[in-house]
Amino acid sequence: MNSLYQYFPNLDMEEYNCLQNMTKDFDENQMKQFCIIYGSRRKEPQLILILVLIGFLGFAGIHRFVLGQIGMGILYFFTGGLCVIGTIIDLVNHKKLTLEYNFKQAHQTSIMVK
Repeated sequence: MNSLYQYFPNLDMEEYNCLQNMTKDFDENQMKQFCIIYGSRRKEPQLILILVLIGFLGFAGIHRFVLGQIGMGILYFFTGGLCVIGTIIDLVNHKKLTLEYNFKQAHQTSIMVK
């Protein structure tokens, strides 16, 4: 039942272990349904990195909107990425931000599939 790698061949180890723990009791049909739903919700760290970099061009906060953090997105937009300091911090932490979002989506998806 290693279908996680079939659907998501580029997972890093931390995300793979989390998904493996969440789906260990799933049958094949539930696993397939989980992978399809989670795959449509999951964000790639490279996408978030690109969106953070766009923040330096004057469109700060786009990555926060994509990650579902609407309030922070508005704050970043109107403050220029919190005077660019917040954008720099998010540039360094883009993988952590993406993992947190993906873990939240995986948890919601696993509850929905059960």
